Amino acid sequence: MFPLTEENKPVARLLFSSGTCPRCIFRFCAVDLHAPYKRPSQELSIDLRKFLELEKDELILEVPNPPYKKIRLQEDGLDELSENSKEGVSVSEDENLVSEPSNLSVCNICLGVLQGFCEKEFVTKVCQKVAASAFEFSSAVLSVSFPPQLSVREHAAWLLVKQEMGKQSLSLGRSDVIQLKEAYKWITQPLFSEELGVPTDGKSLFEVSVVFAHPETVEDCHFLGEVCPDCFKPAKNKQSVFTRMAVLKALNKIKEEDFLTLFPCPPNSPKTVCTVSEIECTHGAVFVAGRYNKYSRNLPQTPWIIDGERKMDSSVEELISDHLLAGFQAESFNFSSSGREDVDVRTLGNGRPFAVELLNPHRVRFTPQEIKELQQKINKSSDKIQVRDLQLVTREAIGHMKEGEEEKTKTYSALIWTNKAIQKEDIGFLNDLKDLKIDQKTPLRVLHRRPLAVRTRAIHCMETRYLDEHHFRLHLKTQAGTYIKEFVHGDFGRTKPNIGSLMNVTADILELDVESVDVDWPPALED
Repeated sequence: MFPLTEENKPVARLLFSSGTCPRCIFRFCAVDLHAPYKRPSQELSIDLRKFLELEKDELILEVPNPPYKKIRLQEDGLDELSENSKEGVSVSEDENLVSEPSNLSVCNICLGVLQGFCEKEFVTKVCQKVAASAFEFSSAVLSVSFPPQLSVREHAAWLLVKQEMGKQSLSLGRSDVIQLKEAYKWITQPLFSEELGVPTDGKSLFEVSVVFAHPETVEDCHFLGEVCPDCFKPAKNKQSVFTRMAVLKALNKIKEEDFLTLFPCPPNSPKTVCTVSEIECTHGAVFVAGRYNKYSRNLPQTPWIIDGERKMDSSVEELISDHLLAGFQAESFNFSSSGREDVDVRTLGNGRPFAVELLNPHRVRFTPQEIKELQQKINKSSDKIQVRDLQLVTREAIGHMKEGEEEKTKTYSALIWTNKAIQKEDIGFLNDLKDLKIDQKTPLRVLHRRPLAVRTRAIHCMETRYLDEHHFRLHLKTQAGTYIKEFVHGDFGRTKPNIGSLMNVTADILELDVESVDVDWPPALED
């Protein structure tokens, strides 16, 4: 059933005569039914002709062929499209490809978006690009980006229709007009889902984005920069100040009478159709968590680079993440953990919780056995670290690890040296101290990366083991965030009290091991 009524006839005739396509006419007649938009363009043109009672020789916007230049799916040369796009395509002017039909009348509002770019042939081309990208996904979301001048043309068309409807004592609010993006998705999403064989889901982690451009009309927005200069501010990551949001802000600000004197209503009909400047496939980050042990006293947690020069060959982060990066075929990663140990400190016991955010992964489907094999691969690659309880987790679950950084306890084992000779009874009193409060001014060794402050921490309990006149082993459980080395040697009085002041000796720490990080996350897995 044709969706327009007699009441719509004046608006439909006005828009049609100005060069507007049937689907845009539906939008400005507030047709919110999906079915009419999905019908083939040629059928819509025929029905619109009948509706407007046009003679056979009267011009109508007929689109016998899709009004887009055929997309060449390129493997090389993608850097020309976007510095950040690795999955782009370009619209080629190659004479071997199909160019736009010579008899095409391009819609003066949507610039061709709702003509050929929503037909099955174009959707098939997009899905071919998706297949070539080699991503794993079980659902997908299609996002589209239109050139900002479309908003200016829509505003002009709205003012035109509003004026016409006013003659009939009718009104048309801007919110009554069906948005271009909404109509486009009504048509293309079912085709997109059918072609890919997966459901379309707005919450899907796999996104296919199509970016349209229309060089011919790029200057449509420029008059707004003179009328509303405060709406257009340069941004580092934007090539042009005329972004969609800035244009919409200016359109909301400009007076209707000013707009009508500065921009043609109805908009002029363009000579060329939109082009596709980019098709990009991206997958949202996935997260892998586990616990690691570090057995080396010569391995930093993260790459150790000072003044641009690398100081050590590897790091805990790299020994773990490099394998995950390859396994998930991701572009990059972010590593985080529940606290960190110094380069010369081992992490023993049940290990330290960590999480790796893998960005834009191409492979995301792993069985528990495959994750276990990935863990074994990490463990076989180095004797400096071991990983356990490796598993996929959600972004929200990472919060449990971060909570533990300050709220949980940690246990340590330290080898202590004293300048004075000591006997077993000289250290026994430390065993009796419970929940000792200490004040720690930011240590000198981390002052370059931590703000200067005095932090109160708790030493929950200590247990000593006498070794000889100048050495003893100290086991201690502390509040997370306690600087253990400074608690032993005092850091020139910046930590009070400290082992040296409690024993009235000069004390130093020779070795330190993390025995446990008491964060019950991620869940332990069966071997």
